[in-house]
Amino acid sequence: AQAHTLGDSAGVSEHHVKIPDMVDVKLIRARLNLSQAEFALRFGFSIDTVRNWEQSKRSPEASARALLTIIDKEPEAVKRALAM
Repeated sequence: AQAHTLGDSAGVSEHHVKIPDMVDVKLIRARLNLSQAEFALRFGFSIDTVRNWEQSKRSPEASARALLTIIDKEPEAVKRALAM
């Protein structure tokens, strides 16, 4: 890590991710057949946040868009990862 910080990138591979600019929270939730409350509880969002996203009052930040993309593609993996 220190070598990479100093500019020596030999042996270091980069991995770039594409976080979508927009996500359709309502569509993701509908695919999972969950109410807003169930979706919020299962994935750690507040119900107000889910409502605001779905009503376009607010847009998810990049980190939330990344999580929502994973929820859309691999909901069971997220459920397992967040299970207590």
